[in-house]
Amino acid sequence: MLKKRVAPSITHRGKLRIAFFGFVMGLSCLGFLFTGCQTTNSTFSPGVHPGFENLLNAVVRIDVREVTFEDGAKRYVAGVGSGVILSRDGLILTNAHVVSPRAVEISVTLANLERVNATLVGWDHWTDLALIRINMDAASRRKLKFSHASFGSSDLLKPGQTVYAVGTPHGLSRTVTRGIISNTDRYFETTDGVKGYETGSFSTWLQTDAAINPGNSGGPLVTSDGKIIGINTRTYLGAQNLGFAIPSMTAIRIKNELLKKGRVERSYIGVIPGVLQDLEGFFQLDANSGMLINNVDLGSPSADAGLRAGDIILAINEDKVDGRFPEQLPSIQNRIASFPVGSTIDLLIKRGDEGFIFPVVTELLESRVGEEWGFDQWGLSVQNISKAYAREHRLESDRGVLVIGTQSAYPAAKAGIRKGDIITTINQIEIEDLLGIRQIYVAFEENPESLLFETLRNRSVSFYVLNP
Repeated sequence: MLKKRVAPSITHRGKLRIAFFGFVMGLSCLGFLFTGCQTTNSTFSPGVHPGFENLLNAVVRIDVREVTFEDGAKRYVAGVGSGVILSRDGLILTNAHVVSPRAVEISVTLANLERVNATLVGWDHWTDLALIRINMDAASRRKLKFSHASFGSSDLLKPGQTVYAVGTPHGLSRTVTRGIISNTDRYFETTDGVKGYETGSFSTWLQTDAAINPGNSGGPLVTSDGKIIGINTRTYLGAQNLGFAIPSMTAIRIKNELLKKGRVERSYIGVIPGVLQDLEGFFQLDANSGMLINNVDLGSPSADAGLRAGDIILAINEDKVDGRFPEQLPSIQNRIASFPVGSTIDLLIKRGDEGFIFPVVTELLESRVGEEWGFDQWGLSVQNISKAYAREHRLESDRGVLVIGTQSAYPAAKAGIRKGDIITTINQIEIEDLLGIRQIYVAFEENPESLLFETLRNRSVSFYVLNP
């Protein structure tokens, strides 16, 4: 028997928990003017096929200078990666961990070794993809020329098929390594994410034994005719011949979204999925039927609708789901994320021996990582508290700022403030977000005086005096 439950109004936003393992940073440029996916079979060797030569001329080195707020200080860090040119107007696809919104300078080295600046077009840490564009005014003025590459279809790949990883490992331009497709549907959990941001929940990965080294990330994984079938992203640290690439079909979709909006909007309902393998008998389920809910985020749309851990999602808007194996979870999560924000999704839920339909209203998917800032005179760096972070840590609200670092021997560290504290008030003035603390810091710079900081540490209130 099906029972219809009406969800109460939604007033909170949520987050998605993800774990991420260490990855090799790199970047490779993939040039192409997209006119549709093409087949990837070829009998030509890469040294002969003109498509491969064209691909080599579309791969670029990317040098990035970013600002970070580490250990209570504002710092600049440099990195190098790869990318591939996608169009005549200088669009380049790379990894989000190579180029991010923190970049203050992006320089692209073309195949002819000429360098030109670029700007960020869009960024999506969830899939670890970023889109940048060459400064075409400068390129035209200097009469710089470059090629652009074409996508192939990752859906047509087979294990054992020969592929080539192209990029700038350790800054060595236009390096090619050869290997095979080891697996076309690899799933793994992640722990750290992209610069602390979440990634890896909405797609599986291509696995290859083609050598991928630091600097390769963002570069293309291609077939012998030069068609891009993946974007090289990471490898297992300490392992051999275990490289991973984002499938081209995922890259095409994300590239198009970034080109339109600069970001990818996704829906969130707040369920943490689990696999049903070996558990079907306990839940009295047929094989290959349903997805287990491992957990429900506090204050999320699913929690407000009445869902709870141990429920089984049998269908989404009457479309059956199968989450028996880990490799099947990303596509289910992507199906939910692909609904327009604010949509009502009917979830058919099995709870015990009964079935229910729960209407759930989606919210905008947010990251746990908020905007960061640093205060040099205090030796303090902080971060906005996102709703996702507040839910993850079961905070009463997302007000205040999170301490992400202090600098030794500076006022904040001397006062006793430390990483992980949440600053809620300064001189009894409530701190809502970064704007509030920045206003107090400006006044401090003009008139340095002692300040009383109120913080939350392990849900306990503490007070600290910060002296200039």
